[in-house]
Amino acid sequence: MRRLAEPRDIEAVYAIYSHAEVVPFLTYEPMPLTSFADVYAELLASGNFHVWQVDGAIAGFYRATRYPGRVRHVVLLGTLAVDQARHGQGVGRAMLLDAFARLQSEGVRRVELFAESDNTLALRFYERLGFVHEGTLRAFYKRAHEDHYVDEVVMGLLFEDPVRAA
Repeated sequence: MRRLAEPRDIEAVYAIYSHAEVVPFLTYEPMPLTSFADVYAELLASGNFHVWQVDGAIAGFYRATRYPGRVRHVVLLGTLAVDQARHGQGVGRAMLLDAFARLQSEGVRRVELFAESDNTLALRFYERLGFVHEGTLRAFYKRAHEDHYVDEVVMGLLFEDPVRAA
């Protein structure tokens, strides 16, 4: 079940966000919960940060930011993660298919996202949903503990294209 995130969700979101297998692929370096509070406040203030619940527990989250004006038909999908304990259970697929249905009903025709080129599991997952590699931002991403930069992959999904079974 999808719903907008609330202040009370911070610890559950933080637990997923800060997991060792997740945090390398999200925007910020690992940080304590007290520091994450500022990041979380910004996510809440956006009005477009959703949590996905399974059996009453937060199993994932995403942010869907709609562009203004002439590109109002486009949404940027980001800050997306699924609880590592639920990987392989269809949670991410269910969460995104629900998001796509809602976005389409609101007039969105295109969804785009950015993913690190070394996040091979996520890239394959997005491709199975119908996303297409549209470009590469060279040396875009830098993790503090690594001495090299990582390319960022730009992917897009047009709703005219059928969503593929993952």
